[in-house]
Amino acid sequence: MLVDYLPILIFIIIGVGFGIMPMLAGFVLGPRRPDDEKRSPYECGFEPFDDAQMKFDVRFYLVAILFIIFDLEIAFLFPWAVVLDEIGVFGLLAMFVFLAILVVGFVYEWKKGALEWE
Repeated sequence: MLVDYLPILIFIIIGVGFGIMPMLAGFVLGPRRPDDEKRSPYECGFEPFDDAQMKFDVRFYLVAILFIIFDLEIAFLFPWAVVLDEIGVFGLLAMFVFLAILVVGFVYEWKKGALEWE
């Protein structure tokens, strides 16, 4: 039984090797000539305005999550629309419940002001 999985294991090992070996080769064989100019942060030729590790506002993450939610909604709507004739009224009602839950989440974010920019 486990012998059937041997080609998959070999494939995974080769794939990880192809991912790791170029990084290791660059690290081992690459030139090491650091100086202050190379170590300084680069921002279009100007001195950096702020620290690169600054914290972002939570609203950026909320908008990203909102994008992912609606992206997944579309990913579920296409297969549903293709088989709508086969699943009938139950599938239609199930999709309305699904869309209603997503709309409630969107309205909640909108009412909380998560989409407002200052």
